[in-house]
Amino acid sequence: MIARAIEIQQSLSERLSFYLGLCKLKVVSLIVFTAMVGMALSQPGMLPLGTLIFATLGIGMAASSAAAINHLLDAKADEMMARTRNRPLPRGQLTEKDVLIFALALGAVAMAILVAFVNPLTAGLTFLTLMGYAVIYTAFLKRATPQNIVIGGAAGAAPPVLGWTAMTGELHAHALLLFLIIFVWTPPHFWALAIARRDDYARADVPMLPVTHGVAFTRWQILFYTIMLWLVTLLPWLTGMSGLPYLAGASILNAGFLGYAVALVVTKSDKLPMPMFRYSIIYLMALFAFLLLDHYLI
Repeated sequence: MIARAIEIQQSLSERLSFYLGLCKLKVVSLIVFTAMVGMALSQPGMLPLGTLIFATLGIGMAASSAAAINHLLDAKADEMMARTRNRPLPRGQLTEKDVLIFALALGAVAMAILVAFVNPLTAGLTFLTLMGYAVIYTAFLKRATPQNIVIGGAAGAAPPVLGWTAMTGELHAHALLLFLIIFVWTPPHFWALAIARRDDYARADVPMLPVTHGVAFTRWQILFYTIMLWLVTLLPWLTGMSGLPYLAGASILNAGFLGYAVALVVTKSDKLPMPMFRYSIIYLMALFAFLLLDHYLI
């Protein structure tokens, strides 16, 4: 009897881990963090605890729902790619029906939380973001154009705006600056990964830029976008949104990012794209941390 109970508990725990695997928790944690920074920057003082909790929960659950739908729509391609073939659907750990029910339930609960405990504007924008990533990007743009990540990056850039509207109930120009930073950051971030995994994308017939236009062209595009990113990240300081602590931190981070981008073009090394991809994640987290630190210091 005890052995059977342990077996059931292990089975439930294992199944829960499969569902959590659909949520892309590392990506969602970055989404939630940037959303929370948007919340903080929208207010001069401490955030209302109730709104903070419900907005964070709703945005995080919506992002997890979008990730699960992405798993569902990309299941066949995931089977062909070394990076993704161990996901729950390709390995047969969950069925398509399981994933669909999970994604829809998660999304529905997220919307209900945002409507009931945050505000309708945030709920509406979150729903549009979910659909933009899960459906428009994954189902159409990803296989329609090598500019997929540029256009689809709008969905990934939305979290700070969602955080801002959660606290204020309105859009603000400063929230759109945060959107712009992530929007411009996304192509060099993702193209670095695409260079490293270009054979996977070619095998799965996904027209990522290194596959359609070659690695050399993609390296130059990464450099151009990185320079643009440096300029865009000056805007919070130029507009008075942030002060010198942010500017100093952003300058150091941008020097590192630009160093990687220049090295990609100059050395043409195949060993650099993945370190640059990893640095880009640290870069975005640290950049938003500097925004947060600056906000409470000034």
